[in-house]
Amino acid sequence: MCQIFNALQCTTRLKILFLLLQGEMCVKEIEDALGMTQSSISHSLKHLRQLDIVRMKKEGRFAVYYLADGHVELFMSMCREHVEETK
Repeated sequence: MCQIFNALQCTTRLKILFLLLQGEMCVKEIEDALGMTQSSISHSLKHLRQLDIVRMKKEGRFAVYYLADGHVELFMSMCREHVEETK
């Protein structure tokens, strides 16, 4: 659990996870949405994949990323609700 919470301290990783809540995306789509370099996004995705928070599948020549399972989606939604309640 510590590794997961540590990974979520990174703003880039959180932004990626919130984007993936909307649906599957390739690196280029994430890059365009966040206005960040492909290198930094790929590094963050690698870290999230190592923790099995995000998974990847190949579609032709593209790697498409998505949230690993419903637990990740539920966790992100609950965190968002909590933050919005405290505002």
